[in-house]
Amino acid sequence: MKKQEYAIVDIETTGGNAKGSRITEIAIVIHDGTRVIDRWETLVNPQKEIPLPIFALTGIDNDLVRNAPIFDEVSEKILEMLTDRVFVAHNVNFDYSFVRHQLEASGFKWTAKKLCTVRATRKIRPGLSSYSLGNLCNSLDINIENRHRAGGDADATAILFSRLLEWDTEGEMDKMIKKTSQDQRLPPNLPPQDFDQLPEKIGVYYFYNQVKQVIYVGKAVNLKKRVASHFSGHNVNAQRQNFLKDIYGISFEVCATELMALLLECDEIKRLWPMYNRALKRFESKFGLYEYEARNGYKYLAIGKLTKFQKCIQEFNSQYDGITVLQNLAQQFKIDHRFCQYGMSIVGEFFQKNDLENLPDVVHHNGQVEKAINFLLGNRASFAIIDKGITIEEHSCIWVENGHFYGMGYIPSDAGFTEPSDIKDCVTPYKSNQYIMHLINAYADKYPGKVKRFQTKET
Repeated sequence: MKKQEYAIVDIETTGGNAKGSRITEIAIVIHDGTRVIDRWETLVNPQKEIPLPIFALTGIDNDLVRNAPIFDEVSEKILEMLTDRVFVAHNVNFDYSFVRHQLEASGFKWTAKKLCTVRATRKIRPGLSSYSLGNLCNSLDINIENRHRAGGDADATAILFSRLLEWDTEGEMDKMIKKTSQDQRLPPNLPPQDFDQLPEKIGVYYFYNQVKQVIYVGKAVNLKKRVASHFSGHNVNAQRQNFLKDIYGISFEVCATELMALLLECDEIKRLWPMYNRALKRFESKFGLYEYEARNGYKYLAIGKLTKFQKCIQEFNSQYDGITVLQNLAQQFKIDHRFCQYGMSIVGEFFQKNDLENLPDVVHHNGQVEKAINFLLGNRASFAIIDKGITIEEHSCIWVENGHFYGMGYIPSDAGFTEPSDIKDCVTPYKSNQYIMHLINAYADKYPGKVKRFQTKET
C-alpha cells in the first residue's frame, strides 16, 4: 500500500473571501509522514488590484506580481502536487476554499481530505496561550522566516507538522483525517472550539454571524448531535450555503428538560427575530380580544390586531380563533351581537339609526360583559410544573399564573413551597403567548403528576 503523503499549503490572497478575492502567492511542501520530499512555490498574478492593507501585511504589491503567472498557467502544477495527498494548512478551511475555488474556475474538479494544524495542535498540545502560527513558532522554538509570505509560512507549518507527528501518541491526526471526522464538516468560518464545547445535553443553541449577531436559534435534546446535523448532508442550494457561510460562532444554554428548551427557544426567537428562523414565526400571535367602553356608555368586546400600546384580554394566533371564542362568550352570557366586533378596528363606534331600537339596559349589559371576562379569566389556572433539574440539588420549575406563562427557573430540591409568591421569586419572567401555553398545557395533561396547582388572586 502506498504510504500516505501530505501537501502542506500556504497562500497569500487579495482578501478574505474565496469568491471575491484571488491568490497572489502559493507554496506547497510535500511531506511523506517522515520528512519533506518536495517543495514548490510561486507568485501569482491575481488580475486585480492588491489592497494597501494586504501589501502592508505581506509586502506583495501590484508591481511584484505584474510579471508572475496567472492562476490558470500554474493550475495543472498545483493539481498535480495536491492529487492523492492530504491537504494540510494552518486554518485549513481558508486555504482549501481558495485553492478549490480557483482550481474549479480553471476547469478542475478537485477535493481532498483535510488536516488543520491549528485544530491538531489544540488537541495534541492543549493549554497553550495562542495557536496562531507566529505565536506557536515562538512557544515551540520553530524558526520562521519571511512571515506572512507563502514560502516562509509553509516551511514553518511543515516543521510544526513534523513535531505534531512525533507528539501524536494517541493518533489524533489520523482521526481528524478520516472522512467521517466532524472536523471536516464544520462551516468554513466556525472556530472548531465552538463546536467542541457543545455538551450532549438538552438545551438551546445560537448561531452568530461575523458581527456577533444571532442568525439562528434552535432547541435540542442533544446539543452536539443537533448542531452537527446542520452541517451534514450534501444540500447545495444557495440558502443553505449562505446559512453555513454566515456561521461564525456558536453559544448554548443547557436546560433541565425539553419543555424548558422549547419555551426558551420560542421566547428567544420572538426576542431576537433571527434571520434564518422561519418555522416558529408562523405561531406568532397576531390578534387579541379587547374590551372598551364607548361614549354611549356601553361596553364592547372586539377582536382586533395586536398593537404595542393596547393590552388585550387574550391573544390568538389567528382571527378565526378569536372570533370563535368571542362568539361562544356572547352566546353563553347573552351579550347582544351589536356590541361584539369581529376583526374591526378597536375604536368606539356608534350604531346606525336603525340599530338604536330595543337596546338592552346599559347596566345589565355591562354586567354581562364583566361576567364573560371574569369567566374567561377565572377559567385560567395557576400552577407550577415541577420537574428534574440540571443537577440533583435542584428542581426545574415552570410557573403559570392565571392561564399565562409567567416564567421558569430552578428551585432547591429540598425547598417546600406553599405560596405562589415563593415560586415566583425563584423563576425568571418570560412573555407568554398562545403557542407557548399550548405547549405547557399539553405537557401538563400528559404528566399530571408533575403539576402543582394553586389558587391565586386575579392580577
